[in-house]
Amino acid sequence: MRSQKYIVVWCAILLAAIIVAPVNACMDVVVGKDASVDGSVMTSHTADGWYDSSITLVPGQTFEEGAIADVHWNIIGEEPGPPVKIGEIPQVKQTYSYYNVGYPFMNEHQLMIGESTIAQKEELATFRGEKAIMTIEQLEVFALQRAKTAREAINVMGELAEKYGFLPSCANMGESLTIADPNEAWLFEIFSVGVLWNPESGEPGAVWAAQRIPDDHVFVMPNVSRIREIDLNNPDYFMASQNYMQVAIDQGWYDPKSGKPFIWQEAYVPKTGDWALSSMWCRIRLYLVYSAAAPSLEWDPYMSTELYPFSIKPEKKFSVQDVMALMRSTLTGTVFDMEEDPGWLVPGEDNKMEKSPFTTPFPVDDMHNLLTIPYHRPAAKYNCSYGFVSQSRSWLPDPIGGVLWFYHDNPHVSLYVPVYCSVQKFPKSWQTFDRDHFSRDSARWAFAFADDLVNRRYQDAIKDLRAVREPIEADFFMMQSAIEIAAAKAYEQDPELAKRFLTDYTNACMLRAEEAYWQLNDDLIQKYNNNKGLTP
Repeated sequence: MRSQKYIVVWCAILLAAIIVAPVNACMDVVVGKDASVDGSVMTSHTADGWYDSSITLVPGQTFEEGAIADVHWNIIGEEPGPPVKIGEIPQVKQTYSYYNVGYPFMNEHQLMIGESTIAQKEELATFRGEKAIMTIEQLEVFALQRAKTAREAINVMGELAEKYGFLPSCANMGESLTIADPNEAWLFEIFSVGVLWNPESGEPGAVWAAQRIPDDHVFVMPNVSRIREIDLNNPDYFMASQNYMQVAIDQGWYDPKSGKPFIWQEAYVPKTGDWALSSMWCRIRLYLVYSAAAPSLEWDPYMSTELYPFSIKPEKKFSVQDVMALMRSTLTGTVFDMEEDPGWLVPGEDNKMEKSPFTTPFPVDDMHNLLTIPYHRPAAKYNCSYGFVSQSRSWLPDPIGGVLWFYHDNPHVSLYVPVYCSVQKFPKSWQTFDRDHFSRDSARWAFAFADDLVNRRYQDAIKDLRAVREPIEADFFMMQSAIEIAAAKAYEQDPELAKRFLTDYTNACMLRAEEAYWQLNDDLIQKYNNNKGLTP
């Protein structure tokens, strides 16, 4: 009977991986403080797939001894309905304020977290209903509530995952987080330990490792494990669970008597699959970021994942806008540029072949098949829910130093707005979204609608969109220094005054972006309806 149960379990795991894996795939780019133009520590995230993108502030609280913290499933909002309680743990005395979205991403102390699912070997998988209860998004909640620094966050998440078990929430895969504070950034990777784990066993319910990104380096997480050798004798750069090697030994994936070094990435990650070591989905994004950081090295676009260094010192320092450009990339100018496929060519003037105005970097599957255009996974995706680029800055007070540049929907067409880590409230329209019902009362619908309209006549409409977006974003960056100087002066008088000032400014930026995109949508409909300018 027990064997029949686990046959059913493995079939469910395989089915979940087949259904979800090709859809959800996120990317993070990290910049150390000495690799950024202004000394910011930066991380970033694209939430590719259907996730809740409504920003909410969860205020910090003080609790009495013996209080309980609930543990939930579906915090990310990928499934219909609200989060579901699946467990509970002891609450701490004091929690910090944090900002919740699909994957919780920022707290009041400038602690920022990006997420990216990574493959794990199928023997490690477990699922809801077994003993493990800590999803990656729930771990993020507890980290943001209980930690001020990246190292503290890693310790919080590692201890909780070991004690209560890591529960995959995306295709029964492993997870990674890029964690930034005002001084440094770390990569945290975690895998589950199988369906047979029980907290009463005394064994850890997860296997995890973390590696620090050097301060003068740039790093990318493209849905594949990046950690290789782990040196726990160098605690300034490495952290890991006590069983980080033992799980692989027990599974027969590593023999300590072999004389070979233990390679974390090779021990726990499959060779094949969408998020595996051989995946072109992952290699393309490694190539994108490393070739941008160090173009003189002439990177091989097809180079094996294992051959890329963990991180790299960029030839020039990165700005926030540089990271945004990478997150918006559709692989233009690379060998993977889908817009340059000859399948898009049509007869033009004098029967000369020219690019169709319907050429797009986001062709749907039927279009790929019809025009025989091979798919190459870009950084920007049409089915992205939201994303951000964050700045944590040690020379500014926390309420001013932490700013997260946030967008709804596809980064290629959306607009980044500044959200400070002291904001006390948000416009109702930025907290409202129903994926099944279009509404002009929802900011996310403004950006999703623009994404759809632009993609219908991409070659022409993307120019209209950029004409609206670029001046607004330029204004936001131009105003940043003056806004923060004013906020700092207010902070000296009264920290709460500074928070109100930054709340008002953030809300004004959000509403300006939203209103501009609703007007853009109206203009695109008027300009291109019935394919104006193309039909006879």
